[in-house]
Amino acid sequence: MIFHFLGGLGLFLFAIKFMGDGLQKAAGDRLRDILDRFTTNPIMGVLVGIFVTVLIQSSSGTTVITVGLVSAGFMTLRQAIGVIMGANIGTTVTAFIIGIDVGEYAYPIMALGAILLFFFKKNRIQNVGQILFGFAGLFIGLEMMSDGMKPLREWPAFIDMTLNMSDSPILGVIVGTIFTLIVQSSSATVGILQGLYAEGLIDLQGALPVLFGDNIGTTITAILAALGASVAARRAAATHVLFNVVGTIIFMIILGLFTSYVEWLATVLNLEPKMQIAFAHGSFNIANTLIQLPFIGVWAYVVTKLIPGEDSAIEYKPKHLDEALITQSPAIALGQARQEVVRMGEFAVQGLEETLQFLKTSDMTHANLTVQLEEAINVLDEKTTDYLVTLSKQSLSNVDSQVHHALLDSIRDIERIGDHFENLVELIHFKGNNRVRLSEQALQELENMFKLTIETVSLAVQVLDTRDEGLAKIVIDKEDQIDEMERKLRKRHIHRLNQGVCSGSAGIVFVDIASNLERIGDHAVNIAEAVLDDNY
Repeated sequence: MIFHFLGGLGLFLFAIKFMGDGLQKAAGDRLRDILDRFTTNPIMGVLVGIFVTVLIQSSSGTTVITVGLVSAGFMTLRQAIGVIMGANIGTTVTAFIIGIDVGEYAYPIMALGAILLFFFKKNRIQNVGQILFGFAGLFIGLEMMSDGMKPLREWPAFIDMTLNMSDSPILGVIVGTIFTLIVQSSSATVGILQGLYAEGLIDLQGALPVLFGDNIGTTITAILAALGASVAARRAAATHVLFNVVGTIIFMIILGLFTSYVEWLATVLNLEPKMQIAFAHGSFNIANTLIQLPFIGVWAYVVTKLIPGEDSAIEYKPKHLDEALITQSPAIALGQARQEVVRMGEFAVQGLEETLQFLKTSDMTHANLTVQLEEAINVLDEKTTDYLVTLSKQSLSNVDSQVHHALLDSIRDIERIGDHFENLVELIHFKGNNRVRLSEQALQELENMFKLTIETVSLAVQVLDTRDEGLAKIVIDKEDQIDEMERKLRKRHIHRLNQGVCSGSAGIVFVDIASNLERIGDHAVNIAEAVLDDNY
């Protein structure tokens, strides 16, 4: 019985993930853009939360993406609260899918999905195949779980537990919470609950508190995603927990009334048992959202008090680009673009500083921050380049045209610096994962080269900001020092290899780190040399 049930649960979890991935690919994998662009107010946030959750078939997934966006500065806490509320409604769609019993057609649907997956090369057709395969697997997994649970109706201990849950609703909430914490999918636990209710193993009075508990249990994923993240991300995760806990308390108080409502709905609409749970789940989440939606500001205030501290989220969005200035005053628009490129450069400097700290401490907080900084550079690269391309259609003076060209070149160089510090983080990861040990002398040499490179890039960004030719010449001199240092480090490394002080694998890491730092120096000097052009 246990093996049958666990096998079905495993297939269900795989199928829902597989189907969600297929839906996400079919949608063009632009979920972050959707969340970023359309969450302008709480109601839009709720609608977007519903849409994205239906798309990826996981409220936890939507919440994790939202927490990531808040952590990255793409979304405010108020926007995130609306999305989290919408995610709770979106997750009920899975219960409705389960309620429409198409189990007898699951095997031919799976066969069709497999044919589309394995016999067609077009990505679009393969995505449809993945969706169909996952959709069918969902029902086959449920059928396996249901067959595994059938013997429970004759097991006295289980009968006693379900009777206790009917008499003690709080026990039902605890059971639902714990099971969802373990399984990490409210869709799976609601699916199991639908199976139990359909088999007559639990009555409605006992099933509804379990349903409420499922909603609390699903918040653990957001909590895990927020650990080590920014203050704003932790606040978003806390809101998810509080929203579901308060909703459960409200509905536990009116449990008798809500049970009568579900029974009335079942009679009026002639609902099958599984669909009764689906409607109960949908009604609970929609009503909970409508009740708490007007209090988004209150929730934002409460979690800010509960989780104090200054938020250090990186703001990905451009701060200085004003589209109106392009036509009204191209020269001012060009100045604004330069400020945004300088901001990109500051992110690059910060990324290098965090990479050095990761090398010295192996603390993953620094590695995670470099990922955010590199992504911020990529976003600003795209936005600022688009802005400058639009600006190029305006009439610019010769001097402004040279500045325009230099800025485009500088953007490319800063973006490459971001790629290089991402490479450095991967090399440090490799060192840690493969227990590669660098000697104290090697680490000290790399730290010295890091500091020289960071200083050089920082000066290059100042040159970009101030257009100081004196500083530009200093950058060129420092880049020569970086080149010389890299040559010396290679020689010392070969000497250590010959003496047996350093292993081959450590040597590869050492040389690759030094090589990436040398290339970063090249990009820094490219930025500085633009200022030395007589026409700049």
